Amino acid sequence: MSLTSDPPLAPPDEETERTTPHDGSDLSELTVVPVRHPWRWVAVAVTAVLLAQFLNGLITNPGWEWDVFARFFTTETILKAVWVTLQLTFYGTVLGFALGIVLAFMRLSASPFLRAVAYGYIWAFRSIPLIVQLLFWFNLAYLYKELQFGIPFGPGFLTFDTMNLVGAMSAAVLGLALHQAAYAAEIVRGGVLAVDSGQLEAAAALGIPRLRQLRRVVLPQAMRSILPNAANEIISLFKGTSIVSVMAIGELFYQVQVVYGRNGRVVPLLMVATVWYILLTTVLSVLQHYVERHYAKGAVR
Repeated sequence: MSLTSDPPLAPPDEETERTTPHDGSDLSELTVVPVRHPWRWVAVAVTAVLLAQFLNGLITNPGWEWDVFARFFTTETILKAVWVTLQLTFYGTVLGFALGIVLAFMRLSASPFLRAVAYGYIWAFRSIPLIVQLLFWFNLAYLYKELQFGIPFGPGFLTFDTMNLVGAMSAAVLGLALHQAAYAAEIVRGGVLAVDSGQLEAAAALGIPRLRQLRRVVLPQAMRSILPNAANEIISLFKGTSIVSVMAIGELFYQVQVVYGRNGRVVPLLMVATVWYILLTTVLSVLQHYVERHYAKGAVR
């Protein structure tokens, strides 16, 4: 007596299985119809027409006075004003974010005193308009003719005359930096809070010192959340430097006002300032893109 067994079942044909559904129909016989987006093309056409009309108005309208624009765009006065604007932006950003980082970690500390001081600073400088802060620092000598260092409510040992202590440029940088620090503190604090607390617990379990935890674990991850908001604040500060024109500082907008106050060519001179703001903001946006791409390594495919 011999035992026989059925031959093993052959594996299903993968190609047949892929092209033949359970109902027996052949998918290769189906007609593939691409998705239509007629309204998308309508929107593209309308946008193109509006853009063409706008560009045509810029070119053909004599009111823009492009010859005056070209004559003043790269004059020495305007270039010096652009340099002053960049200086105000740089110093305000560096000092503002340096102080903002300190305030952010004060708000995140376990000390109620440090949290209260940081919160009070942020509340005050976000509540007072920037122009008021600038005028306060600019008129410091009017309010306090001298500053004394000594025993509180007692005699002073060292006295400073405030008349020449804070000049116009120093007052502008001080006002911009202190104002920027309040917003930078909240941006940095939000970025740090966005980092998973488990990261710090794992770093502490590995015995990594707290300063190195901050530098190697927290900040590289927090920068992904900090950078977009920080870039917005820097660009806003760059354009907001025009407010120091109330202090007669020769930044871009102030110099443009001086020039068109003399020759009466308001529109082309305003376009000079506008184009410079657009160009420099574009440069800042490109830098933002590359810095964000650097800190996105390992997080974005």
